Amino acid sequence: QVQLVESGGGLVQPGGSLRLSCAASGSISSISAMGWYRQAPGKERELVATITGYGTTTYAGSVRGRFTISRDNAKNTVNLQMNSLKPEDTAVYYCNGRVRILTGAVYSYWGQGTQVTVSS
Repeated sequence: QVQLVESGGGLVQPGGSLRLSCAASGSISSISAMGWYRQAPGKERELVATITGYGTTTYAGSVRGRFTISRDNAKNTVNLQMNSLKPEDTAVYYCNGRVRILTGAVYSYWGQGTQVTVSS
């Protein structure tokens, strides 16, 4: 089995910063893409940012220039540095990883989510 565990969420004032982290563990052979998604109340889950094993990144237009995704391939971790946070960034943030397990099969795994609330 594979587990993804997020940390770093919380309450922050508008204009503030937070750093989310996600660690993958278990029967992992390799991880290709990793990413962050978010879901606000009453809305569908949306992509925030992704990063490939080679470091190629993509961002949602709403966060480009404010958020930075990074990863440590050796540690199977992915981070999301969030700056200049806005109330509309409030959501549950989920980590995702496309994982090749030891059998060779590839699956998409999700973390349990971490709440980010931006409010004064």
